[in-house]
Amino acid sequence: MSPVLLIRLSPHAVLFPARPCFHANFSGRSPVSASFPSLPTPAPASASASVVETGPVVTGPSASASEGTRTPVTADVGAPADVLAPDGTESQALGGTAAQGPTIAELLDFVRRTAEDAELVASLPLDPEGRTWLRLEGPGGSEAWLISWPPGTGTGWHDHAESTGAFTVAAGALREHSLAARLPTAGWTTLELSEGIDRDRHLATGQGRAFGRHHVHEVLNESGHEHAISVHAYYPPLPQIRRYSRTGAVLRLEQTERPEDWQ
Repeated sequence: MSPVLLIRLSPHAVLFPARPCFHANFSGRSPVSASFPSLPTPAPASASASVVETGPVVTGPSASASEGTRTPVTADVGAPADVLAPDGTESQALGGTAAQGPTIAELLDFVRRTAEDAELVASLPLDPEGRTWLRLEGPGGSEAWLISWPPGTGTGWHDHAESTGAFTVAAGALREHSLAARLPTAGWTTLELSEGIDRDRHLATGQGRAFGRHHVHEVLNESGHEHAISVHAYYPPLPQIRRYSRTGAVLRLEQTERPEDWQ
């Protein structure tokens, strides 16, 4: 087997959109050098998240968290509510994506099948000091990764802009906190979130989910002793990432990163 390159990150480093310093072909895993940016420290996870069915509300774009006028946020028309996949895995928006690109269902199928490749999963070195990862060849030009999560690591709150995506846990378990609302894509820096838009999912080995555009979430390995490994795919390849901090119900846009920042 060809040698596998890895990158060590601080256990507190944010996962996306930093790119690994290599590109690995899914079959051959041949490395190619690339650069990646320094990473901000993510905000702490919110204290709690619940799954309830009340309407999402945020403050107006120009208002502060304490003074904003609360206005409804409508769900993305093209992204139906969560549905239950046949194997019990939660997924979302299993329709098509951009013209001639893979559908979200195809992305979900890819990450599931890849997570079942025991040889590939075992080839990823695990480092107790930070995440390690391999870039994979995703379907239809999508961007895909095999990622390890040391105990206690997480991404911080972020979105994937116009990209749809899917991920599946190949080993261990992950927790996803997400928002069941489509946030404004521009013109704001602080939003006050209403009750009822938080979603909390525990994903065991073999479980995963798919999501539509502008999905806002954070992913965590809450285990105190066990690594987790997961497979992720995005289409189109990530055009930008918005990073957020969160304090209670207040979500603040901290940084927007684009491909030119990653290369």
